[in-house]
Amino acid sequence: MDEQLKALENTTIRIAGAVAESIVDGPGIRYTIFTQGCPFHCKGCHNPQSQPLEGGIEVKLKVFYKEIKQNPLISGITFSGGEPFLQAEPLSVLAKVLKSEGYSLWAYTGYTYDKLIADKSHMPLLELLDVLVDGPFVESKQSMDIDFRGSTNQRIIDVQKSLKEGQVVLAEGFV
Repeated sequence: MDEQLKALENTTIRIAGAVAESIVDGPGIRYTIFTQGCPFHCKGCHNPQSQPLEGGIEVKLKVFYKEIKQNPLISGITFSGGEPFLQAEPLSVLAKVLKSEGYSLWAYTGYTYDKLIADKSHMPLLELLDVLVDGPFVESKQSMDIDFRGSTNQRIIDVQKSLKEGQVVLAEGFV
């Protein structure tokens, strides 16, 4: 574990921001990290400031770890964006430590699950996630009647079951 904590000190990610207590980015009280940079530029994006690759600020992973550990109400962490999978490698460093400590891990992505698993560089992060909300936001499919998604084309995927079964398995209990 000491080696993992050292990696948190030596690794940075570029972020648009973070929310210390979110109830809209997955179940429970979650710490949400909004990564900087997104190739999708979805019409109606609720985080357009996170799209430029050169925007945001560089933050050491240890900063997030310390903030998360200081709040006993946090049950999970969500990686959102921007596009988290543009920074899959450094996020996997943080995810590995948090997963080992029992936190639920979610990520939002504009990519589909199939596109992610086709690129080996995404696997270190994907393999640690509990849930993936996949697909771009589509303004014409926006709905306020669905759980934890912006548009009806997006899926809430049980990542561990999907990896085990070799096909997309939707997470249970969500509308």
